[in-house]
Amino acid sequence: MKEIKLNGLDQSVFFEKLKNGLQVFFIPYENKTNYAMHYVTKFGSINTTFSPIGEKKMITVPDGIAHFLEHKMFEQEDGMDPFTFASKSGTNSNASTSYKITRYYFEGSNNFLENLDYLLTYVHSPYFTDENVEKEKGIIAEEIKQYDDEIDWILDEELRKSLFHKDPTRIDIAGTVESISKITKELLYKTYNTFYQPSNMILLVSGCFNKEDALEVIQKNEALNNAETNQSIKEKKEEEPTSVLRTEYSFTFPIVNSKVAFGIKIPVKSVKDRYRFNLYVGMILNILFGLSSKFRERMKSEKLMTSFYNERDFVGDYLVINFYADSKDAKRLIKEIKNELKHGKIMEEEIERLKKVWISSEVVMVDNISLTLDNLLDDIINYGKIIENKIDLYKSMNKKELDEVYRKIDFENASVVYVEPKES
Repeated sequence: MKEIKLNGLDQSVFFEKLKNGLQVFFIPYENKTNYAMHYVTKFGSINTTFSPIGEKKMITVPDGIAHFLEHKMFEQEDGMDPFTFASKSGTNSNASTSYKITRYYFEGSNNFLENLDYLLTYVHSPYFTDENVEKEKGIIAEEIKQYDDEIDWILDEELRKSLFHKDPTRIDIAGTVESISKITKELLYKTYNTFYQPSNMILLVSGCFNKEDALEVIQKNEALNNAETNQSIKEKKEEEPTSVLRTEYSFTFPIVNSKVAFGIKIPVKSVKDRYRFNLYVGMILNILFGLSSKFRERMKSEKLMTSFYNERDFVGDYLVINFYADSKDAKRLIKEIKNELKHGKIMEEEIERLKKVWISSEVVMVDNISLTLDNLLDDIINYGKIIENKIDLYKSMNKKELDEVYRKIDFENASVVYVEPKES
């Protein structure tokens, strides 16, 4: 296996690409008693238009099918489900679907090899019938309806609908009650066979285990070896306009305090080093709006917000920055945020101080097997590789490059969504 040393962290990642195309990443620890294993397919809610394996014609599957498929993988033909299997050894088993991926995982301290073998087996043993698909529609429909009263969920959904014209990210991961009603057994198998090929999947294992024994289990797994793979996946990608769809949107909801979401859409198609660019954007946001920022102290002293945070993610050829807040005067708060973004001053000493904080955090974080696994997966999905020299990159950051990034960002290409209390 190829060894990838994480510079400055006294930790290595071991990589092997199998003949069937499966990418395997091992992160063994000598001082741990537990482990985490995540089996990931590069298939999420945004992958809706594609040519099924063995077919030439493109099809568009119903919104929410990735999440629906994740649910159905837990129903096995022999009646044994992953929850029951994992509970026998006191192991936690679950799955999740995002815009970009679907993951299945086991986390525990016992029965490592048995659980690894079972994880591979059940993910490569789909069992869909007309009856169990219809039954699942009712279960997921109830899950979808639960979010009708979750204002933070609705606010985020409306922000995505404001930022994007065509990108499937504007559609909820679970779809709608109407869209999932159109899912059939045949569509599930077509989708599964296309995206659950080992060549489109990643296995990450971290913690206490022997990598040679683990690799042997993987190579001998019958279900994995029998899976059709190495077939090219053809998808249709919508060309997303640079502009936002709605610059401002408002609605009412039965809440006490006003809420607001503010999103900025930054084109990164021409950015050569997305990771470094993202680092500098993160540094700008941290210094201007972080927990110890002057902006946050001033807004709190003026009682303009009771909660406030920001997050960012790559969506296709864009880096999206989202701010969320509770505020008694949301319009004024947005005005203050825009002003801070436009006229904020960042000093050399603030950059140096934050670099030290990030380096310390990286050292602490690498001791956590789950966080390390999640960070490596994030690298692979967003950048196509493991960023092995993060500490060196932190050390090399400087004010000159930060100012160059800061000048290039168009903070006016943005959407804002207001939620006002609904009168009784």
